[in-house]
This record gives sequence, structure tokens and C-alpha cells, in this order.
Amino acid sequence: MVAACALAVAPYPAVAGRRPTDAATPPGALQHAFSSAAREFHVPESVLLAVSYNESLWESHAGPSTSGGYGVMHLVDLGHDMSGGPAALPAAAVLLSAPAGQLRTDPVENVRGGAALLARYERESMGALPSEAGLWYAAVARYSGSPDATGARVFADDVYRTMRTGAARTTAAGEAIRLTGDPTLRPDTAAFGRLHLRESGPGPAECPEELDCDVVPAAHPQANPTNTASYGNYDTADRPGDGNTIRTIVIHDTELPYDATLQAFQNPATGGSSHYVVRSSDGHVTQVVPTADIAWHAGNWYVNAHAIGIEHEGFAVEGATWYTEVLYRSSARLVRYLAGRFDIPLDREHVIGHDEVPGPTQDQIAGMHWDPGPFWDWDHYMELLGAPPGAREAGTSKARHLPEPGATVVISPGFAGNTPPVTSCDPSDCKQLPAQPSNFVELHTGPSPDAPLLSEPALHPDGSAGTTKINDWGDTAVTGQSFVVAGRDGDWTAIWYGGRAAWFENPGGTKTATVHTGLTVTPRRDSPVAVYGRAYPEAAAFPPEIPSQTVAPLDATIQPGQAYVAEAPVASDYYRFKTIDGSQPGDGTLVRGETSYYPIEFNHRRAFVKVDDVRPARRAD
Repeated sequence: MVAACALAVAPYPAVAGRRPTDAATPPGALQHAFSSAAREFHVPESVLLAVSYNESLWESHAGPSTSGGYGVMHLVDLGHDMSGGPAALPAAAVLLSAPAGQLRTDPVENVRGGAALLARYERESMGALPSEAGLWYAAVARYSGSPDATGARVFADDVYRTMRTGAARTTAAGEAIRLTGDPTLRPDTAAFGRLHLRESGPGPAECPEELDCDVVPAAHPQANPTNTASYGNYDTADRPGDGNTIRTIVIHDTELPYDATLQAFQNPATGGSSHYVVRSSDGHVTQVVPTADIAWHAGNWYVNAHAIGIEHEGFAVEGATWYTEVLYRSSARLVRYLAGRFDIPLDREHVIGHDEVPGPTQDQIAGMHWDPGPFWDWDHYMELLGAPPGAREAGTSKARHLPEPGATVVISPGFAGNTPPVTSCDPSDCKQLPAQPSNFVELHTGPSPDAPLLSEPALHPDGSAGTTKINDWGDTAVTGQSFVVAGRDGDWTAIWYGGRAAWFENPGGTKTATVHTGLTVTPRRDSPVAVYGRAYPEAAAFPPEIPSQTVAPLDATIQPGQAYVAEAPVASDYYRFKTIDGSQPGDGTLVRGETSYYPIEFNHRRAFVKVDDVRPARRAD
């Protein structure tokens, strides 16, 4: 049973992701461009700003995105519009009488092109260019490019929600953009029907109503009809009714195009699946495995049994090229639905990356996957979930000073302005990727940029130092992860990380948020504590018909005096299923043990410690 993201072969090619092209734009120029274009084309400025925000977060990328989009207005240069005419970018170029290449690379012209298109769409649907923002709903829906009524409505509703609440952010290029909200704004949707978009009825997918999801089942039939143990790509179960509590949502990227991913999951020989796949170009969601069943996605059977896996179309090394705004928003809607249905907390302890799943045993750690990678915007994603990554507890606050030893902190370096070096390697060469927003801090062996990067023994068995390679996860801590402070030295903070003190530059505490409440654990006795990659029952808990599973600790340990952030204890269990039809003795059985474990944030990945081995403490300062 392999993880879905293993469908691609590592290492990944040295391909750069999208990167800002307007770094030389004078401060305030982009905000002025929106104002100027709004006046020129008689588009309400709030409409223009909100459309751009929901297309690109006002980021001006070199492009193209996977759907062929460029710039802050995400002008698409592939295919046709929903009426069969030219795509958005060439159509906008005609309206401006400007070269298409200029709209791709010049942020100001890109904004003008988007404004010209919106004005054209509004005139065609309303016969005029009204000054009231509420009357632009149909034009905004058409700008989405979605041929489906559901997709167009979702985009337009998001745009109008942004206009009501307002938005403000500083882009990766240093541009501060603001949209002042109008809580009284209400869209007039009467003209939406004039777009004549196709309507789709409710389908069988387990999905929120506002997403137009479909179902493409993963393969499960026997690859060898004479062998009931020969099947793929998931196990049948009855979660959570069978005792397999669903408590984690795992975020993946596919490392394959969307269609190829679905094709792979329809091949029983693939040995991998997820519950859902989200398409990059339009955020379309496809369900692959029922949530009651156990998809093979995390590379850790214990995690699989208690998790839902969501694959996102993309290649981690190419980052923002694939992680589009519509993908983030569709995924967040899906996660909110799943969290509400299964009572999963919307925080970074329960919504995790595949890169945070522990290796089940020591020999499997090196092969664990590192998607969705450093260019996944956890800050924005958790905001869409209504749970910013710094808000781990009600008592969390952004630090204004370096945290003291013993404090609990959440890694919070920001995204847009955080650009540590990242290297991508192929078999013949390694290249540093262009500077781009990233979600991690580098971890060193000492409080100095000259100190070697931390080395994960499973990745560097020769003892060599960590590297800036994109798949070298052992020397990084990611946005939303929580740790206990081990020390401070000037502008440097040390955290307990994988049994050692790991240092990162933290000037004025600007890369952390401080947690004033929460659970931590430390060794109960004056001896090291074993750490585990799965919470399996003790051998005595297994009935005779079910072979006991190995409960072997990992090589790393927690030393006396160290402390780690923990969640509430979980019971040890193991779900047995070895045949497609449940015909083997013990199939469908959930083995429960007497041993309990604390899930902890150990290093870049999670881990488990036995409750009897540690002493819990709850901060209350």
C-alpha cells in the first residue's frame, strides 16, 4: 500500500515556479492601476479589485498558470471563452489594441485588460455600465470562465463576499493593496440566467452543496480473480461507525496532471488512492473513494485508518503555478464540510501536509513524501478555513519579542515575504530555484547563519549536514507547526525538534506566534523516552486469528529536560483488512489495545509517545 503521491518519480526536475515580475513597480503603482483602470472602463473599483483578489490574491506572476493564466487578473490564453469566442487574454488585447505579450508581463496593462473584459461582459449582459457594484454579478460570473452554473456562481459569490468584508495584503513584490469592505452590498443575480450556463443536478459525491463535485471511483476489483488478497487501491470499512474515528485531513499534491491522476487511481495495480482530487484550473472536485473507506494515501496505515486524503493537482517544485486561488478555495470548502461532518478541529494539528505524516518504522522514514512542499500557502489556506495558523489556541498572540525558553510557539514566518533558498535536483544537476514565497524557516545546529543546517539521520545516514534541497524536510519547520522553545541567543530561537535543539533566525519574534495555553509533554523519568511512528496496540491485544503488529520505536528519542507539544491522548488500535471480500479470518476487525499514546509535533513530522512514558503539562500563563 503506497501513498498516492508516489505516482511520480523523485527527485523532481529543476523547474521554477511562478514568480513575481513586478518587483520594480514603484510603491503604490498597482493600487493606482486598479483605480485608473476602473475609471477608464467605468468598472466599479471594488469589483475590479475583488475579481483580481479572487483570481490571484493580487499577485503578478510570470505565468502561465496551468490553465494558461497571466498576471493579477489571471488573463487566460488557452482555449475559448464560454461563448466560443477568443480566450480572455487575446480578447483583452484586442479591446486595448495592445500586444498580447504586453498583457502577460506588464501588471498595469494586465489590470486594464481585465477591466476592459469586465466592461464588455457587463454591457453584453446588462446593456449598460452601471455604477452600482451590486449590478455586476453576471459579468463577474462570466469572468470566472466556468462553463458550469455552479462554478460561475461560486466564483461570483466569493467576489461579492470579498467586496462585503474587504481585503488587504502586501504582495510578494512589496505592493500594499487594500479593498475597503461594504457590509451592505448585495448582488443583483437576476441577469445570471442570461449567461445560459449548463446546470448540473446533485450528484452522488460526498461534497458541500456549493461545489459541483463528481465521482470517478478508484479501482478496487481483484487484479487476480483467484486471489481475494489481490486488489487495489483502498480498503473497505464503515468509518466512523466501525470505530475508526476520522480525525485528520491530509493535504497532498498529485505530482501528475489531473486526468492522469484519475487514470492512475482507476488502475488496480497503482496501489494508491485518495478520497478526493482537486483540479488546478477551476477547482473542480472529484471524489475517488468514499469517506467510509480507507484510501491508501499517507504511507502510514495507522494514519490512513483515521484520515481523509485530498490530492491537489500540481507539482510541488512548481508551486504557485499549480496552487491556484480557485484550487485553494474549493479545497477549503471541502475541508470545512468534512470537518463539520466528522467533528475534526480546523487547526494545523488536524489539517496537515503529507510531509507531516510520520514514517511508520525507522526504515520507512527516508521514503516518506514531502508534498505539498514549501510553496503551499498554509497562511492563506488556513485563513480560508477560518482558522489562521497562528491561532492554535484562544490564548495565541503574535510575538512582539523573542520567546523565552519553555514557551510554546507556532511557526509563523508569513508567506509572501518569506523567501529562503530552495534547491531542486535532477539526477545530473542541482539548481537553486528563483526566490519565491515559502512556508518554512530553516533550522540550524547553532544560532548563526554559518552554522550547518540540521541533519535528519534518515535522510543523511552519513552524518552530513542538511541541505536546501526541496525534498530535504529534516532541516525545516513549517507554518502552523508548534514547538517548545529550548533557548534564545540574540535574534535566534531554538526549539526542541527531533530530540535536539534546532535554531532559526527570529528577529524580534517576527517568525513565531506565542501560545499561552496548550498541552506539552516531557519525560516522566530521568531516562530517554521512545518515539513511535504509529499508535499500534500491544501484542497481547491481538486475537489469535490476527497476527500482532510490530510496535517498534524510531531511532530518535526525547531526552530528559526536553518538551514537545501534544494533543489529547488517543487509544491504540489496528484495523485488519486483507481480502477484497472480507473472507479472511479477522477481516473488518478493529483491534483495540490498553496502551494510549500522545500524538506530538516531534520534528517536521508528527510522532507518538506512550502516555505512561511522559508527564503532561498545560500552560496557563
